Amino acid sequence: MDRSSIAVEKMVLRRVDGSARSASFTAFDFAGLGKPEAVRQALRRLVARGKLDRARRGVYFKPRPHPIVGSTGPDTLAVIRKLMERSAAEWQVTGASAANLLGLSEQVPARWVVVTSGNRRKVRIGKTEVEFRHAAPRNLLGGGRPAGLVFQALRYLGARGATAARIALLRRKLDAGVKKELAELCPLVPRWMQPVVREITGSKTHG
Repeated sequence: MDRSSIAVEKMVLRRVDGSARSASFTAFDFAGLGKPEAVRQALRRLVARGKLDRARRGVYFKPRPHPIVGSTGPDTLAVIRKLMERSAAEWQVTGASAANLLGLSEQVPARWVVVTSGNRRKVRIGKTEVEFRHAAPRNLLGGGRPAGLVFQALRYLGARGATAARIALLRRKLDAGVKKELAELCPLVPRWMQPVVREITGSKTHG
């Protein structure tokens, strides 16, 4: 291995080590550190050394030690974001996955569903199957953002599932920016959901 290849690998590893624990990567994230083939080779070598692992073809993550399973798998949401970041399509995680991500449900689904304005497809991220379903714009309100995740979680839980305890949890958990966006989009959600959103945001108006 020549000096330039070693230098690229060191720069890639430095950037990986300085990233968030849940981060995922593609070769595009290291553009400018070297020639594309040198970057791809560096990623393959880091996988061989155990510094990186593959979430799926072309997407990598940092494995973390786990006392029971040895090492953790990829962060599914982070990999989905990475798959969609170079796409113009709107998208949002739905159903039980959305509720779980917000702490509204302890159910950890083995299969995720993502609604999108893009193409339908199925992918596997680690041991998790992710199905991308084409959806109408009205079902993508707040797509790719925390507000959209809240709408999808409420849609999954339904009016009866939007209990006082869950509403209180969201009021505590969501920051002012997310609440502001929820309030702005409130008039566009189904009628049954509007009073729930107003309770979450603390808004007394109907938009």
